[in-house]
Amino acid sequence: MAADPTSVDWAHAHRASYRLRQTFRYEYAEPITDLNHRLVVIPPARFGDQRRVYHDLLVELNEVRRQDRVDRFGNFVVDVFAPEVPRAIEFTAEVSIERSASEPNVVGGGWPAEDWLLEPTVLTAPDERIQEAADRLAMRADWGLPLADQINDWVYQSLTYRYEVTGVRTTAAQALAMGAGVCQDYAHVMLAVCRACGLPSRYVSGHMIGQGGTHAWVEVVLPGATGHDAIAWAFDPTHASRAGLGYVTIAVGRDYADVAPTSGTYRSGGAGTLTTSKVVTLTDLE
Repeated sequence: MAADPTSVDWAHAHRASYRLRQTFRYEYAEPITDLNHRLVVIPPARFGDQRRVYHDLLVELNEVRRQDRVDRFGNFVVDVFAPEVPRAIEFTAEVSIERSASEPNVVGGGWPAEDWLLEPTVLTAPDERIQEAADRLAMRADWGLPLADQINDWVYQSLTYRYEVTGVRTTAAQALAMGAGVCQDYAHVMLAVCRACGLPSRYVSGHMIGQGGTHAWVEVVLPGATGHDAIAWAFDPTHASRAGLGYVTIAVGRDYADVAPTSGTYRSGGAGTLTTSKVVTLTDLE
């Protein structure tokens, strides 16, 4: 029986199970050819305490070829190829997931963290204002979780959540200058500040239970108790909180460009129209 996620005391939850169904439908005014599409909508088999129990990807079109692969960040990627799409193509991802609060999110490769977790990208490069904020915040808190908490709160206070003022190519510096954006902008600003402070961090794409669209947050990667393991700690600057069992991770990367849920190329004289739907159901809770 499905549970109501709005009534859950997530701070005291130990284990949760979810069922995810997500659909992407592209419609075209005229036939297209040579479709090469990339989908990042299914989580890896294991991700920290998260375990994928079941998954399937249905493609509503004849004569398609698909290839499953794992990218450099450990994400599960599905490439779909079609010689022709007469009018429409639809992708439906179905996934069952279990999470347990007792397992730390150990990052492969150990500590020290991989270099790319500290490298600025086009979307997360710090400008003067971001660098000044990083310097100021680094003086207020010790390096590690205390500093990450300070950055998380600062980003939340620096931006106002607002639709349609930013896009997928908006940089962290631009979003901060506007003082507004959506979850991906909050994540990009936090990544820019974290990396400027020397905190290894990565962008996370997934779902927040009870929220409509795809969500984005940040994981800060720090040394474990022994100094050999690397542990990822999840922060949600959009809500000034830690990201706990009420979140489902789909993919991680340097920024949004690495984990865009749906993208691709094709040959045609016109553009397509995308419609999406998503349902995440909490199926069990302890």
